[in-house]
Amino acid sequence: PAAQSACQMIGSNSENPITPTSRDRRGLYTYMRGEGYMARKFKSMDGNEAAAYVSYAYTEVAGIYPITPSSPMADHVDQWAAQGRKNIFGTPVKVVEMESEAGAAGTVHGSLGAGALTTTYTASQGLLLMIPNMYKIAGEQLPGVFHVSARCVASHALNIFGDHSDVMACRQTGFAMLAEGNVQEVMDLSPVAHLAAIEGKTPFLNFF
Repeated sequence: PAAQSACQMIGSNSENPITPTSRDRRGLYTYMRGEGYMARKFKSMDGNEAAAYVSYAYTEVAGIYPITPSSPMADHVDQWAAQGRKNIFGTPVKVVEMESEAGAAGTVHGSLGAGALTTTYTASQGLLLMIPNMYKIAGEQLPGVFHVSARCVASHALNIFGDHSDVMACRQTGFAMLAEGNVQEVMDLSPVAHLAAIEGKTPFLNFF
């Protein structure tokens, strides 16, 4: 059925139509390559921009506070909102910058409780400061998403190397956790985090 549906879309929109009754693989292949129904766009970016790009579409409110290496996510979202870019709901994202990660987590909690789809971006010690609010967000089954560019938790010295010590410290909060291993996965799976959070009434920690 999926193949037939894709072929039907191509048949009605492509310059090289495929008949609705066609069930061969060429239809899906043409659809996937963007030669018929929809042209694919290719763009160079890092994981932060990919996560920001996707999250902007599904976010109504973003509570932010910058911390390396997640700062570009909040920066992109802030710039796009200032430019008036619209999300899928037809409105720009309302960006609220707080004075700490704890404040950003409180903003996310309150905004979700008020009914707005809300997102934040953080890493390392910043994520640890959000843990108290994460228990409440998960316990109240609020559909928030935390995008985390995972970074080592600094101990005896400042450390900005990438590892999972920050996200592993959040396993007990009740958040679902989704991990990506490359930029394309961030672009493809970040929507899963947002949509699954809404469908499952479970907040997601999306990290890469």
